[in-house]
Amino acid sequence: MQASAPFEPITLPEPKLEGGLSLADAFRLRRTEREFSDQPLSPRMLSDLLWAACGINRRDGPFGGAGRTAASASNSQEVDVYVAMREGTSRYEPGSHSLIPVIAGDFRRLALGVRQVAGGLNAPVRLIFIADIGRLEHTSGFEEPGLHDPEVQKSYYFVDAGLIAGNVYLFAASRGLAAWFHNCDRPALSARLGLAPSQRPLFGQTVGYPKRTLGSSGRGTL
Repeated sequence: MQASAPFEPITLPEPKLEGGLSLADAFRLRRTEREFSDQPLSPRMLSDLLWAACGINRRDGPFGGAGRTAASASNSQEVDVYVAMREGTSRYEPGSHSLIPVIAGDFRRLALGVRQVAGGLNAPVRLIFIADIGRLEHTSGFEEPGLHDPEVQKSYYFVDAGLIAGNVYLFAASRGLAAWFHNCDRPALSARLGLAPSQRPLFGQTVGYPKRTLGSSGRGTL
């Protein structure tokens, strides 16, 4: 059951993905940065970011479903991307390319691990990767035995979350953004977001403009 959300759904602009660096340059520049400016992302930039993360890139995907920019086990698409911003947290809906309100208020801090450095607190956007185990168990794809085994399920949804995060890193590198893949406060997120028993918060990923001057550090090693 989702928490109440007194703010409106957001229909994102159609993704364009124009004007960025080449894929080769994005690979060269991909890095983790933990210091962020509080400059907000434009609706266009947010739209392109979310589409690159796990948007629909073809309607005739595997097993009769739509295909995504990020692969998933048996096309189960079991990992949802939630978007925590100052005004509230929403769930990205790839089918309509929109943000569905979940809860109002600033919960960006919960998408960081409880012991993590607070260098990214000012970042405008923090993504939260949440797995829905029910989609693995009721996928329209191949009915692999592992899809019903809790330990094997972990390997699937951790890998699938990593594929989305990798897309985000490359997009950020191509657009001059900073990105940081990190832990999150799983118990607090489950409670605040009103997640169902089948849903599992996995990780967070902070995205924004880098806060650095020429020659400054703040870069990570991931």
